[in-house]
Formats: sequence, C-alpha cells, structure tokens
Amino acid sequence: MSEELLFNTYDIYGVVQGRTESIKKRVNSIPPNTLLGASEHDLIQVLVEEFRLNVPVIKEDEIHVADSGEVSVDVSGDSMRMIYDRSEPFYVPGNKTVIAVPFEGQVEFFRVQPRSFSLSPPRAEIDKGELLLTYVRTNPNAEEIKRSYQGTINSIKEYLRSLSESVAQFNDQLQSLITAQLKARKERLLADAGMTAALGLPMKKREGAPATYSVPVTRRVPKIEQIKVAGAFKPEPALSAQDYQEILRIMKNMVHVMELSPHAFSAMGEEDLRSHFLVQLNGAFQGQATGETFNFQGKTDILIRVDGKNIFIAECKFWKGEKSLIDTIDQLLSYLSWRDTKAAVIVFNRNADFSAVLAKIAETAPKHSGFKRDLGKEDESTFRYVFVQPNDSNREIALTVMAFDIPTASVS
Repeated sequence: MSEELLFNTYDIYGVVQGRTESIKKRVNSIPPNTLLGASEHDLIQVLVEEFRLNVPVIKEDEIHVADSGEVSVDVSGDSMRMIYDRSEPFYVPGNKTVIAVPFEGQVEFFRVQPRSFSLSPPRAEIDKGELLLTYVRTNPNAEEIKRSYQGTINSIKEYLRSLSESVAQFNDQLQSLITAQLKARKERLLADAGMTAALGLPMKKREGAPATYSVPVTRRVPKIEQIKVAGAFKPEPALSAQDYQEILRIMKNMVHVMELSPHAFSAMGEEDLRSHFLVQLNGAFQGQATGETFNFQGKTDILIRVDGKNIFIAECKFWKGEKSLIDTIDQLLSYLSWRDTKAAVIVFNRNADFSAVLAKIAETAPKHSGFKRDLGKEDESTFRYVFVQPNDSNREIALTVMAFDIPTASVS
C-alpha cells in the first residue's frame, strides 16, 4: 500500500443516497415470514445498526511513531542539487519516519468528499484501524516533522467534522426511514394475502352508558389489529395501543373512586374488586358476540378473547412481595399466547409503605426471565414494560404494572 489523496473518491451526497436505496433493497429482500413474524422493534434495531453511518474519530491520545530508520533517498529530482545525470536515480542517505494515527469508525469515509472541501486534501496511507503518515528527509528535523504531521491531522479532522454534520442528519432520520419501509412492505404483504382487514377489525363500543367515575368516558370503537406469524399465513388478533391505553385509563379512574370512598371497598378481596373493574369496562365497551367484552377466568383475571384467544388480561393483586409479582407475571405470560397482546397487573397496597412498594416493583419486574425492555414510567406508580413469550422471543407482550394505595377505612 502507499499514500493516497484522502476524501477524494466519492461525494457525501452520493453516499447518503446510495445508503437510502440500500435500505429499501434490504427491506424488500427480507423473507416475508421473517418480516411478519419477527419482533418489529428488534428488526428495526438490527437494521438501524446495519445501516448507521459512523464517521471515523481520530484517537489522538494513541498517535505514535510506527517506524523510523535510515533509508536511501533518490534526490535526482531535486533541482537545488548539482547532479550531472538526472536520467538515473541518485541516492543519498536519509531518514524515514512513519506516524501512525489510530481511528475508530468506518474506514471508507476517508475516501468520501464532504460538502466543504479544499483543492489540496491531505495524503496518507489507509491501513486497518489507522492512517500512516510517512516523512522521508535527507536532513531530519524533528520539529519540522512534528509541525507537518500535526497540520495533516488537523486537516483530516476538519474533513471528518464536515462529514459528521451530513451524516448526523442521515442517522437522525434512519429509524423513521427504516420503520416506514418495514411498515409499507408489511402492509403490501398483508394486502397481497387478501388480509387488508388485518390492519383493524372494529370492536363495538356501547352507546349511552353512564360514567360512574370522575373522568367521563369518551365512547370509542376499539380496534383489533392483526399480525401474521411465521409459517402458514394466519392473522393474529391484537388489541390496538390506543384501546389499551383507554382500558388502563378506565382502571385508574375506578381506583380513584375507591380512594374517594374507602368505606365501600375496605373489606373487599381481589375477586370482589375485580368485579367492579368488569362493571366499568363493560359499561364502556360492547362485545361482538355477547353483551360483554370483558370477562373473567379463574379468580382474578379480567380478559378479552378474540377467535378463542386471549388478547388482553389484567390481574388484580394485593401486594404480597416480590415473589408474588414474579408469579403473577408468569401467570400472565402463560395465558397470552398470541403476538402483540396486552396485559396489566393491578397492584393494590393496603398495609405496606407505598413508596417502598413502588421501589420494589421497579426493581423486581426487570429480573423476570421474560423481561425484554423498559418503556419508562407513565407516572410515579405506572410501569410500562415489554416481555416475551417463554417459548418464542419474537412474541412481545406489552405489560403495564399499575400500583395503587387503597386506604383502609378508619373505624369511627
């Protein structure tokens, strides 16, 4: 290898445009079962990392002399020397010093011309993980070599800074670009399979039902969204994110009623409290086949079933410690067998320090073997997570843990 002009082969505009086209081709090359069956979040993150542009960064604290020693220097082209025959090489003793400039990032950028550039770009040999700056002198001068290599490094850094500005704009838009491409192809695949209805099957909302809690209920039409899995095509029902949030809001409002009327609920157990939630939820939503959308299974479950499958389950539990929370999550994961399903754990606290309970929830939930990622707290006592099915890491479950301090009615 030898020295070459840097930042002089491609232009940044062409690189960005080419990258954008590569993303489209990459998304279209993904097998349909993979695209429709994998976790969309995971697939997006993989593609973001694959197509992110990383402009090199000079590791200045690691710059070092890679080689130095005596060499023979051909000075036949030096017009200041008195040489009678310049048709042949004329060698004199000299010194060769090689400065290694380590970097991290994509090496290809040293051949990309930024929007802002000069007519005399720096030169260097591009090696694996470092640039090599070579100085051959017949009269070595350390200070002169130092000034020369520092000037070259400053020039390289200025080129990289300009490239970084352009690349930052691309990287900022990368996730949204990939997401749009994935969603567009997914919709095409669903449409080609005759499953356009898979993007939203309505679930009827009750009309005229009175609101029995402080915040009025807006009558909406919940939607069941369909997602295909790997294997033979079959759409899978899933509660829409918007309706999921509405269900959680109704539950929060029901707890507010309990807080305002502690005498009415102080003696109730989990099953009785569950029944009150069912009343409020079925007062807001209407089932397709029956008058009820929300049903119960076992002692404490609140659930929605579509096509014989659970797409939403809530568990009402009094706080009994960390193990009880882990066991409840285990139970929910075993019930929810379809993708993009939604779940909630309603934790009631009566006797423990509520702040300590909230701290324990935040500490305990991520320890579960099915935990995938934390979506952040919606408020001080509402924790939002993504969990996975025990037997399929692609199957994600939105799990919200809501904790409420239910006061015990005082004895008068």
